[in-house]
Amino acid sequence: MSNRPGLAALRGALGHRRRNAVALVLAVVPVAVALAVGSRVALYGAALAAFVVWMAWFVLTAVDWLERADF
Repeated sequence: MSNRPGLAALRGALGHRRRNAVALVLAVVPVAVALAVGSRVALYGAALAAFVVWMAWFVLTAVDWLERADF
């Protein structure tokens, strides 16, 4: 266990640049492709993919925060 308070651990977990960049790219690229295609089904699929990426990012960040924090 570390001796860091929850807010410092949260800043550390949210400051993971590589995880944030990968999540951003994985969420934006399908939306850009769907907008280029212009299909409603493609837009739905891109929105679903972006949601899945966001949820995965959220869970990974929450786990990282809990590992860093000392409650």
